[in-house]
Amino acid sequence: MRPDTPAENVDHTAEAARLERTAGLYPEDAEVLLVRAAAHLELSGDRPSATKLYDRLLSSPDGLENPSLVRALKASNLWEYGHEAEARAIIEGVRTTAPRDPAAWVIVAEALEAHDELEAAQETFTEGARLLLTDVAEPPYATHPLLYGRHRVRRMLGAPHDDWDRLADTLHSMPVSLDELHDPKRVWSLGSDDPADLEAEISRLRAELGAYREALSRPFPVAMLHWPADELTELLEAYPVLSAEYPSYEEHLTTIEAALRELASSGTPNLGVVRGTVPSYEAFAASEGASPSDATLLPQYATTLAARGRAVAWPPQRGAGCWCGSGRAYGECHGTGA
Repeated sequence: MRPDTPAENVDHTAEAARLERTAGLYPEDAEVLLVRAAAHLELSGDRPSATKLYDRLLSSPDGLENPSLVRALKASNLWEYGHEAEARAIIEGVRTTAPRDPAAWVIVAEALEAHDELEAAQETFTEGARLLLTDVAEPPYATHPLLYGRHRVRRMLGAPHDDWDRLADTLHSMPVSLDELHDPKRVWSLGSDDPADLEAEISRLRAELGAYREALSRPFPVAMLHWPADELTELLEAYPVLSAEYPSYEEHLTTIEAALRELASSGTPNLGVVRGTVPSYEAFAASEGASPSDATLLPQYATTLAARGRAVAWPPQRGAGCWCGSGRAYGECHGTGA
């Protein structure tokens, strides 16, 4: 499906089937592709089939990179077609595991909000914010929806602004303030005959649309290619000429961190790291009609992985594991002195 295909012209069932077939061709990307396929099934109204896809992912013998996100999506979907008790149990499980991915927190909180569980939604948004944003000087872009959602629910509850609400106001850059966008009385204006009320609502909707377009237009991450130690060894054994690019594994890791810090200091946003594997690199080279020993393919391969949703944001969230896969927290590994 082209990115500019109008939503009303999308055959969601066919698109879900296409994504499932693609997942079979690229098993390393199956998690991302099947999550998208499930979303299309939800949009088509086939929620039971979407649940089956989520169950298929969660039962994967190889495990998932982001199981909390898949569980959150499954819970939200289940609640929409009458499985409230199971959805609540999954949501409670997600909250208990305290995931480091803000998207999982947002999805379960919005599921509660959509079913008028406003107090529970506020608590969930707050738990996520407390976990991910305490002592964080600049909230990462991925956490902004967490703050915006919390602001919205608290506005509906009539709660006074606190520090995180004020931070959300600061991060919000649209002409219409969050207080206006999240005003519970907005819906009343839709039934008004006053042209001024309708004009004000159109202005608010335009601001919201602008915010969504800004989020969707964000470029793919500027991604650095990371070869895990065993993959790098296999790569250099198969293609010794690439040793000029990778003199040693330690130097490879140092080069990645240094390049990311340099890009960050120059103001480049949306940085990330992608992990390469020899089989997928060879497949990419074949698709380009080139030899894997051609070093000019390496940045193209990294960009392709990022475009397929394989990038991990850099720097990692506070307390999260280092991008290098050492098993240590980033602040105790390559983030030392950052």
